[in-house]
Amino acid sequence: MKEYFISKGFEMMLFWKKKNETKIIELDKTNIPQHIAVIMDGNGRWAKSRNLPRIAGHKEGMSTVKRIAIAADELGVKAMTMYAFSTENWKRPTEEVSFLMKLPGDFFSSFMPELQERNMRIRLIGFTDHLPEATRRVVEKAVEDTKDNTGMILCFALNYGSRAEILQAVKEIAVDVSNGECDAESIDEEVFANYLQTNFLGDLSEPDLMIRTSGEQRLSNFLLWQLAYSEYY
Repeated sequence: MKEYFISKGFEMMLFWKKKNETKIIELDKTNIPQHIAVIMDGNGRWAKSRNLPRIAGHKEGMSTVKRIAIAADELGVKAMTMYAFSTENWKRPTEEVSFLMKLPGDFFSSFMPELQERNMRIRLIGFTDHLPEATRRVVEKAVEDTKDNTGMILCFALNYGSRAEILQAVKEIAVDVSNGECDAESIDEEVFANYLQTNFLGDLSEPDLMIRTSGEQRLSNFLLWQLAYSEYY
């Protein structure tokens, strides 16, 4: 974490909705975070406060993701990781989960032309093998369709839980040590990080800024290793 960014905090990037528009305050573009992680919650509470069903909040959240991704790209952000669905979210009502599993199809069918025009790359973290087949096909196609793009990385955490990610990394390291492919004495933070699902981000794997849209002050099992030195908002 760079000191100049800590002092700036969320002044780097500020969004608010007014009359269905997204506005961005004037920013110093020499001090933009390279990687922003977002816990996208509060959609249900937003809907409830307006006497709307929870799924209405999720629809609005999907639209907001599009606007934020475009704004971040224009600001020069290099990567965004969006916590879209956690391993704990399966406990929600069946109707809500079913709707959330259909959202990626709606999102990419409407947003893919913009993603391609802006040269953005879609990436995934999480245990996607456990997603419904139709959902998995949609998100994997989005990754494939944008794999040759070289612009901002828009990464979605789907069926993701950081404890499970860390446990998986430990198991893989144990197997490699047992097979003689890894020396236990050589394992340090850098080696361990290479076993995490965010390793494809390289130097960008640790977010500069983490935003929780509801204002709650907890990590909720999101990027526990990677957010060790991030600024929170």
